[in-house]
Amino acid sequence: MNTCKEAEDYILSIPKFAGKHTLEDTKGLLRRITGEDTASGGGAGTENAAGSPGAFGIRSKIIHIAGTNGKGSVCAYLRSMLMAGGCSVGMFISPHLETMRERICFGNDMISGEDFLRVFEKVRLAVSKEKFHPSFFEFLFLMAMVYFKEKKPEYVILETGMGGRLDATNCVEKPAVCVITEIGYDHMQYLGGTISEIAGEKAGIIKKGVPVVFVDKRKESTEVLAEYAKKAESPTIIIGKESILNVNINHKSIDFSLHSGYYSYVSLSLNTTALYQTENAALAVAAAHALGEERVTPEAVRRGLWEAFWPGRMEEVLPGVYLDGAHNEDGMEAFLNTAGHISCEGRRLLLFGALTDKRFKAMIRMAADSELFDEVVGTVVETERSASVRELEEAFEGRGKMRCSFYEDAERAYRYLLAEKKEKDVVYVAGSLYLIGQIRSLTRRMCHD
Repeated sequence: MNTCKEAEDYILSIPKFAGKHTLEDTKGLLRRITGEDTASGGGAGTENAAGSPGAFGIRSKIIHIAGTNGKGSVCAYLRSMLMAGGCSVGMFISPHLETMRERICFGNDMISGEDFLRVFEKVRLAVSKEKFHPSFFEFLFLMAMVYFKEKKPEYVILETGMGGRLDATNCVEKPAVCVITEIGYDHMQYLGGTISEIAGEKAGIIKKGVPVVFVDKRKESTEVLAEYAKKAESPTIIIGKESILNVNINHKSIDFSLHSGYYSYVSLSLNTTALYQTENAALAVAAAHALGEERVTPEAVRRGLWEAFWPGRMEEVLPGVYLDGAHNEDGMEAFLNTAGHISCEGRRLLLFGALTDKRFKAMIRMAADSELFDEVVGTVVETERSASVRELEEAFEGRGKMRCSFYEDAERAYRYLLAEKKEKDVVYVAGSLYLIGQIRSLTRRMCHD
């Protein structure tokens, strides 16, 4: 491969030929790629057990994050606070919005095109000698770990791709802290049809004696997470409704207070209008405290939270135009809650696109029942998994008094809404992270035309 585009095309083609294998297979491959394989095979219990000093040649302290919604935001807040304290940080996240390189970061910068191609080739060469081929997500995780071994950050933040128990990132057997964000209905075909079953899969990242931070939002998930933590003898820090107080939404920011049995912050500020980010910020602060990192002082916490940025989460890309990555029912509920709190003297207009493997009909029902929007434009997202115009039309039929129209092309739909928008109107884009990435790229091109 000679270009990043060719490397990305190869990675995108992986689902067509990757076969089934176990997490132990992935661990073994990672050891061989990083040169950390041992004569005994380097299995669990050896000196090179994942997460212990020198694991896979990576001496960083690892923060492992799972959950349904909010994982990426928690990653961003943690990274920002650690960096505000002077710590070096690597981060592996998913999905990406515009380029695959977003998934692998050192500091605030995504991996360069040159480094992406180089670590890709290293992993591809190693994989060519194996009896199995890693999945799309595993391949990118292997690339990230190779990169982090080279860069030697003090901390590595790993976000699970889906679930936790069988996720490739669960190669790490002894992280410094585990975080589990809000758990809701998503990927049920893989994780189970109940909140308890889904929570059990997410709880698979909990390790013996390792502190775990999670949010108390649903009784079913809280009970499962608490039981797993108890069995693992893991200290727990739980963020509940009583932890986040005095929330005040300003024109472009949110102020709030954070309290727990371990610490108290009377005044914190987030540079966003997304109400749901107070919960994600609280989880990140609790995780930072669990690390026991002395450099993350109260001032570093405050500055890190304020300076943190995570794209596509109630992101204002043009005056009065917001992109939000709501792509499941819980995400839609959080989005609608925030949209209802943002002052609007004119009309609220919504551009909506979704994937068929999401419960998009329920999301549409929620949007309609909110009665927030004067007009909704449904569109097809640039992926074969997108809901069609016909499916969107059927889902919106008879839903409220909103004016509805539909477009096969998201660019035409977006340009229509921008032309329709009056000075005091507000435009929102939601329903799919694929759509958010597409509209972000389009907005950038339009601004440079």
